[in-house]
Amino acid sequence: MSSQFLGTTICGVKKDGKTAIAGDGQVTFGENIVFKSNAVKVRRIYGGNVITGFAGGVADAFTLTERFEEMLNKYSGNLMRSAVELAELWRNDKLPRRLEAMMIVADKNNMFILSGSGEVIEPDGGVCAIGSGGNYALAAGRALYQETNYSTEEIAYKALKIAGDICIFTNDHITVESI
Repeated sequence: MSSQFLGTTICGVKKDGKTAIAGDGQVTFGENIVFKSNAVKVRRIYGGNVITGFAGGVADAFTLTERFEEMLNKYSGNLMRSAVELAELWRNDKLPRRLEAMMIVADKNNMFILSGSGEVIEPDGGVCAIGSGGNYALAAGRALYQETNYSTEEIAYKALKIAGDICIFTNDHITVESI
């Protein structure tokens, strides 16, 4: 059994000039213990101008979030530059190891997936998802995005709800933030 705290699903949706990120509240210890069910893994940073959602090992996710926040402060809230500069730290071996975590970050103009190994991905099609239930949330989110007139918040929430019905590492204690 793994001794790492894991388990979550995060979904980001960008549509009509608005972006929402939703995340569930489950923290799993190893593969079979629900350690916490109401954790908040989606939050606003940089004066409320950026929203983030993280998945992966808890300590690594906090470290990744902290480093990203440092970049935002250094580059005056420029999301794209902050993401690229953070990735460059890994490429130049200025960060000591890989972090077992991923984040979705968004401001009013952009949305990216950041990994703890230095990748920056701009998602296609307005929907992205990470974490243990990420593939379920991504499929649900894409279908809702293409086939409904739901708002970004509704799509992100419903995608998480569907993922939680399928993935045992995802629950229905859902937090949604939008910008």
